[in-house]
Amino acid sequence: MDVKQILSHVDHTLLKQTATWGDIKQIIDDGIKYQTASVCIPPSYVRQAAEYAAGRVKICTVIGFPNGYNTTAVKAFETSDALDAGADEIDMVINLGWVKDGKWEDIENEITTLKDICEDHILKVIIETCMLTEEEKVKMCEIVTFAGADFIKTSTGFGGGGATFEDIELFAKNIGEGVKMKAAGGISGLEDAEKFLELGAERLGTSRIVKVVKAAE
Repeated sequence: MDVKQILSHVDHTLLKQTATWGDIKQIIDDGIKYQTASVCIPPSYVRQAAEYAAGRVKICTVIGFPNGYNTTAVKAFETSDALDAGADEIDMVINLGWVKDGKWEDIENEITTLKDICEDHILKVIIETCMLTEEEKVKMCEIVTFAGADFIKTSTGFGGGGATFEDIELFAKNIGEGVKMKAAGGISGLEDAEKFLELGAERLGTSRIVKVVKAAE
């Protein structure tokens, strides 16, 4: 798999709390230059980013990030606001407390609510695998499928653990038709990236792959 092909699956990400517009602008410039799938940035920069990118790279942002325990109403507003500002893709965090409480219907309804708002825009559902049991991960594969989301995503990168090959293998066995997989968090190099793609991941959430490619140049 060549580098250009790997880059085409990357959501080039900058979600640090201290990110400035200068940092975001650089991420966008790199996303355009290296033809990444998208750039994933904080919601507060979406409008400025969309205007600057002018369609040259897709703008992705995060909802309920990173803890996921906002109310559904707040997540719905965040989603509408981001799309109005020009976001192309939405990555939402589930309510992990609801997982532990077994509130499966509430989780499914929340995902469905946000997908209804997204309409044709891509919705990715972050389930924070490092905090879930295998049984909970399998259940979330089922719920994400039933709720009509476009992707299931491993991690925020802020939860103390990132994507693992085992989690992508588990997803692949348990998601329904039409649901894609995004590995995110801790993807440190091209070898890791290629392995995740070979296992079936469609997207890679990472800040490092573009840096690796730039360094090699």
